[in-house]
Amino acid sequence: MKHIAAFVVALSLLSACGKQEALPPALTSAPGGSGASGARPEKLSNGEPSVITLKHVLIAFAGAKDSSQTRTRAEAEKLAFDVVNRAKGGEDFDKMMKDYSNDPGDGTYTLVNAGIQEAQGESRRDQMVPAFGNVGFRIGVGEVGLADYDPKSSPYGLHVIKRVK
Repeated sequence: MKHIAAFVVALSLLSACGKQEALPPALTSAPGGSGASGARPEKLSNGEPSVITLKHVLIAFAGAKDSSQTRTRAEAEKLAFDVVNRAKGGEDFDKMMKDYSNDPGDGTYTLVNAGIQEAQGESRRDQMVPAFGNVGFRIGVGEVGLADYDPKSSPYGLHVIKRVK
């Protein structure tokens, strides 16, 4: 009810002043609303963020799903740990994405958590392999994590993930 009252007050103030400015997004949707035009909660009730942006380096190997790589799994794991350590040391993550990633996309993804409506350019968490979202939603902004290879939760290889938002 407080949001509705604030909306009415803001609307009457704007019309009384003759201003034609748009209302802030937080006042243009119902409380708890979602979607591109409405306010989204910053966190879910479980403490996870609603929306995150990740950069990642996919390190595929021979035998991983859809992989044309010839490196072994052991070589991929060694490279993944090296990339993680270098990223944590402050090395340019975008450059490592270009140099090492086997991701067919650009390697940057904005994910929305369960129950949040995605906007243009965003993907639902469940559209990605589970390990990717599990690591991405667990780490903080600026942190680097690793989603290890698993035939069910990460079948394409190892994902070195950096959360940027």
